[in-house]
Amino acid sequence: MRPPPEIRRLGVVAYAEALTLQKQLVEDRREGRIGDVLLLVEHPHVLTLGVRGDGGRSHILASDDLLASRGVEVFETGRGGDITYHGPGQIVGYPIIDLKPDRCDVHRYVRDLEEVLIRVAADYGIDADRIKGLTGVWVRGEKVAAIGVRIARWITSHGFALNVTTDLDYFGLIVPCGIGDRGVTSLSRLLGRRVDRAEVEDRLIQRFTDVFS
Repeated sequence: MRPPPEIRRLGVVAYAEALTLQKQLVEDRREGRIGDVLLLVEHPHVLTLGVRGDGGRSHILASDDLLASRGVEVFETGRGGDITYHGPGQIVGYPIIDLKPDRCDVHRYVRDLEEVLIRVAADYGIDADRIKGLTGVWVRGEKVAAIGVRIARWITSHGFALNVTTDLDYFGLIVPCGIGDRGVTSLSRLLGRRVDRAEVEDRLIQRFTDVFS
């Protein structure tokens, strides 16, 4: 078994700051200065672009003026996938993990992230699952958690975003992940009540440790 990752619950972190931190931690992990780490953060309103095609710029539905009026920034990320939204009420997880020597399989890594999130949903009595050909975690055809990763020399960065109490109206600014025929949802919407963020983080940490140790 692997040792459990170090958990850093950082609260609200600007997206640019999180990018810088991830790059430093990836280098530290590669050089053996640290072990595996899981960052849990919340971002101010931001749209993030992937590396596929135009990164998802063509899937931004709002004008620059509208984005500015709603305080939404746009960032290129270097991760896989298309455009997505991060904002208040969402838990964003950035695992910095060395997949060597026994987990050097990109598809397995993504499936393992999905498994973590499926187990968290199950803790709340929610039957979440995968959809063949699509990444992320879904409940009745709507995405409750998005995944977009970067793996460089088998060190991971970027990760997942779980909608907890997210204002889903912000997803209307884009075509989320470039998928126009499916909606998005959140734990609070599915449960019909507000969900405590700290409690969800506790469950995420436990399930992540279960899957990745």
